Amino acid sequence: MMTNKTIIITGASSGIGLALAREMAKRGANLVLAARKYVALCQIAQDLEKEFHVQVVAIQCDVANEESCKQLVAQALLTFKKIDVLINNAGLSMRALFKDLDLSVLHNLMNVNFWGTVYCTKYALPALLESKGSVVAVSSIAGYRGLPGRTGYSASKFAMNGFMESLRVENLKTGLHVMLACPGFTASNIRNTALNKDGVQFGETSMEEEKMMTAEEVATLIANGIAARKRTLIMTTQGKLAVWMNKFFPAWVDKKVFTLFAKEKNPLIKA
Repeated sequence: MMTNKTIIITGASSGIGLALAREMAKRGANLVLAARKYVALCQIAQDLEKEFHVQVVAIQCDVANEESCKQLVAQALLTFKKIDVLINNAGLSMRALFKDLDLSVLHNLMNVNFWGTVYCTKYALPALLESKGSVVAVSSIAGYRGLPGRTGYSASKFAMNGFMESLRVENLKTGLHVMLACPGFTASNIRNTALNKDGVQFGETSMEEEKMMTAEEVATLIANGIAARKRTLIMTTQGKLAVWMNKFFPAWVDKKVFTLFAKEKNPLIKA
């Protein structure tokens, strides 16, 4: 299904983005990989080309910058003449109570998680409409259920979910496929790079990574979802249960979420 497709992946230098790059290359897609870490991205591109015999272009891009997103799409079209899939994967997390938080952290998360998705989608949309392709946003259960210590992260993912839902309805008759992908807790570097109350990266995880989904598992599910043109992917039983229960028993879910996050390493809230 992916052979000779042109796929843009943001945040492709690590975690889910890197796993997606490998999964799509394995399926025969040509890739445009975007991230801020250009040297690492170039090495990844070279390795994928050598291993899977596909064409891979590495482009330095800060998705929080509108012009950078515009140039990303322009370079993809210059190289491949088309775009079949855009995967908005670049993202930041945070870990701090709102009462302690510098508001610049919220601005930063909204700029990357929400506006990055908006910018890339805006400039890729004409090509995606022409190809009747797919636009994907890698969101989170935090986009359905607010999480303590993650006010900015949850807000950005709620905004992303609303944006994608609106976009889907606008394009019900155009042939554009719009998919929202919501992994459960995934073992990646997102918690290591999560911002503290002052906007500084933690450099360590607050959870037990070995009990989480792997980035490779997430990438396979997303690739299969694109191939099947799924509407929404909620990838874990825990996530599906949380979304369903939150609709009907929100106060009960409040207590369960509080208890869960009170058990993380160096908890921000106390049971």
